[in-house]
Amino acid sequence: MSDVLILPGLFGSGDGHWQQHWLQDQPDSRCVTQDDWDHPRLDRWLPRLESALEEAGESYLVAHSLGCLLAARLAGRSAARRVKGALLVAPCDLPATEILHPGQISFGEMPVASLPFPSIVVGSMNDAYMTVDRLALFGRLWNAETRNIGLAGHINIASGFGRWRNGYRLLDALKIRTGARKRIASMPPAFAI
Repeated sequence: MSDVLILPGLFGSGDGHWQQHWLQDQPDSRCVTQDDWDHPRLDRWLPRLESALEEAGESYLVAHSLGCLLAARLAGRSAARRVKGALLVAPCDLPATEILHPGQISFGEMPVASLPFPSIVVGSMNDAYMTVDRLALFGRLWNAETRNIGLAGHINIASGFGRWRNGYRLLDALKIRTGARKRIASMPPAFAI
């Protein structure tokens, strides 16, 4: 059983990436892998995520780049009920990613459905994979809280993000928020505001 499922982006999260540190620092986390990090396919990776959620019971998702789109694809699927919340860091925009890495991904269109679980989308002002305007748009479409952390690039090793302690704080804030929602939902109607 895993409380946190890590969803890397295109090429995986290599040594030194903040998600690798997360896996080492957080004993309750594990990575949802797929067959080919250089050529990820939604139709093969999504069933693995659904399986991991089924096995875990309930989990938080911590996604980077293409992993954010994988998480967003859960909208409308039964496995979404097992997601306690999602931290979606530096989501990629498929049109921009296709230009940067032609023919490497098979992910269809950008997911646009509202996410049925609490989410925080984190992005930056100078990410080559998603503009600030598109970040705000998808934050709204996904019904997620959106945080712009300034000039942080793609929030990966290349932009100086090894061990990213603020990421831990963001997930802690999400856990507090989802815990408060659960407490309110379990209160008798007279007290549930």
